[in-house]
Amino acid sequence: MDRISESAVQPAEIIALLRWYQDAGVDETIGDDPGALGRPRKAAAPTAVQMAPAPQPAPAAPAPQVRAVGAAAVLPGSDAATGDARRIAAGCSTLEELAAALAAFDGCGLKATATQMVFADGNPEADIMIVGEAPGAEEDRLGKPFVGQSGKLLDRMLAAIGLDRTTVYISNIVNWRPPGNRQPNAAEIAISLPFIERHIALMQPKILLCAGGTSAAALLATREGITRIHGRWFDRSFPDLPAPVPTMPIYHPAFILRQPSMKRDVWRDLLVLKHRMKELGCGFASAG
Repeated sequence: MDRISESAVQPAEIIALLRWYQDAGVDETIGDDPGALGRPRKAAAPTAVQMAPAPQPAPAAPAPQVRAVGAAAVLPGSDAATGDARRIAAGCSTLEELAAALAAFDGCGLKATATQMVFADGNPEADIMIVGEAPGAEEDRLGKPFVGQSGKLLDRMLAAIGLDRTTVYISNIVNWRPPGNRQPNAAEIAISLPFIERHIALMQPKILLCAGGTSAAALLATREGITRIHGRWFDRSFPDLPAPVPTMPIYHPAFILRQPSMKRDVWRDLLVLKHRMKELGCGFASAG
């Protein structure tokens, strides 16, 4: 895996990363063990602006429980289009073939209203794959996932644990932008699911991250909300892969932009991810 070049880091990027740490409540050097997050922290002294009491330290995280998950249940939708999607996706043996098959596929109505298909970004040789929900306006315009404000925040989240787009690979459940940036509906997800499952199987990631509740619900076939399952590990099985893929739901960056107070939870999840990366020998540049 490629490492982040220290000479390529600009002062503005350093400042943005420091602000991310500050917003996440990082005010001291800590170890890589996520269990250490439960130890008491020294509360910051209140200021004239800080009227609310400092948040209480979170309790120590329990030992992680891993849930095995098989193939996602077939969601309601057009049976014919979903069957075509499964057949077409199964016939693709490379990422290039899959991208071409998706571009030619007319079974998803979103294709008619989107500017272009958004397939993926990042390093196809990466150990870590991130799957979001669907493209937004900027993604639709540029043809890459996570390039708007959410993408900028995702870049800062990755940088906080020594990752960037040379060390991860990014895609979405749905590859075309829903009109008005609405959430994709059940039929659109059902038609798209065979393609993203094949996408993951061809990538063979060591770790899979579901960014947001829609992605987690589709890939893990769960009705539990993202606030309950973020930071937890699931073993997700995929056809043609010899072993389940360790899969963790995380908050979607767009949610963090609306709820910045959740950055502490995000930081905790990132440390859990970093710890698992070390266990599995994933390549990444250390954040310090």
